[in-house]
Amino acid sequence: MIVSKQDSVPSLTIQSRQPPEAERGSSTRQPESCSYEIVYREGPSELIGSGTPAFRIFARDRQSLQRFLRMDAYAAARAYIQGEIDVEGDLAAAIAVSRARPLNWKDLASALRARLSTAKFESLFQTKARAARNIRRHYDCSNEFYQQFLDSRMVYSCAYFAHPDWSLEQAQAAKLDYICRKLDLQKGERFLDIGCGWGALVLCAAERFGAVSTGCTLSERQFGYASDCANRSPARNQVSILESDYRDLTGSFDKIASIGMFEHVGRRRLAGYFRKMASLLSGGGLFLNHGIIRPQLESDSAESVFLREEVFPGGELAHLSDVTRIAETAGFEVLDVENLRPHYALTCRAWVRRLQQNAAGCLRHVDVTRYRTWMLYLAGAACRFEHGQTDVYQILMAKRACPRHSRLTRDYMYGDANGNRMPQSEWP
Repeated sequence: MIVSKQDSVPSLTIQSRQPPEAERGSSTRQPESCSYEIVYREGPSELIGSGTPAFRIFARDRQSLQRFLRMDAYAAARAYIQGEIDVEGDLAAAIAVSRARPLNWKDLASALRARLSTAKFESLFQTKARAARNIRRHYDCSNEFYQQFLDSRMVYSCAYFAHPDWSLEQAQAAKLDYICRKLDLQKGERFLDIGCGWGALVLCAAERFGAVSTGCTLSERQFGYASDCANRSPARNQVSILESDYRDLTGSFDKIASIGMFEHVGRRRLAGYFRKMASLLSGGGLFLNHGIIRPQLESDSAESVFLREEVFPGGELAHLSDVTRIAETAGFEVLDVENLRPHYALTCRAWVRRLQQNAAGCLRHVDVTRYRTWMLYLAGAACRFEHGQTDVYQILMAKRACPRHSRLTRDYMYGDANGNRMPQSEWP
């Protein structure tokens, strides 16, 4: 039996405190109203709103649900991954609805905990061995698990959707192509991918653009997978994959990309990171830094604690103003800045759908706790990108005062090899 109710009942979330709308700026969307159903194992169900439910919350009884809703965001996330509460359907929508719940003292205590977190110490002092352990904890669980929800190239960063109805395959291929075009990558140039993942961008740069490509990663499984792909590539003589910390790299490169990697560096180590990039970049070269950025009014929260403990140990997000200031202090000139926030929202939703569709395959390679953790973190990320609480920027840079072939417009980023603008339908 379903009992219809019109009053809003918040759901689970990993959430951060939201400043008033006047403080947040007009770019932030409020969660849309939607219908959902609360299903009790003991007692009648409740329909909130009208129409087809976007999601269903499963709880043992009303008391269990109310106890869950009184939890702070960190405890609520833990309860979800441990199976105390379940959600069927649009998990990102459930997280958005939950923002209607007023903050309580537990949320404020969690925010204080985030600001006093031990991660602050690691942000100042992190050994290379600790950095490797952090990376391997996230990426080395199972290549087969990641194959269940990533595209065929195993790209684990924001895709580029020229059309919202593009498949993940199309959007990830377009993103790789877009990065190489932004870098104005030419045949024979020395290209470096910092944190190369499973090797997709390194291979794209070599196979499609003729670059001499090098990639580095601290993940043992990514290194093995990317090396195998490179050995099978028709451009294998132009590709090198290194299992290395970026701080240990030497040499000079014409073009450098860092895609979804600098979030692992830590805010207080960004100065050293950008100095290292400057030392590796040739005088007339270009550097593209692509990473998740925290909007200026956002700060550490219970979500930050959960993500550092369960998903990205050692990870931190910086503000855009800090990133550009530190990069310029290291000797870079900022040439182009693009926010791809809507694209990452679409990407995360695509990953969540694939996790849901391939649940049985995922659970053959990881346990249910990790599966539910990845579901929650990616659905939460989709929600935060949709509502303007997290951004992702591509920042194109060059060494200041170094002679280089300067492009006067952005047309080359969207053109073919002859400089002709490509119709979006012809992107790979």
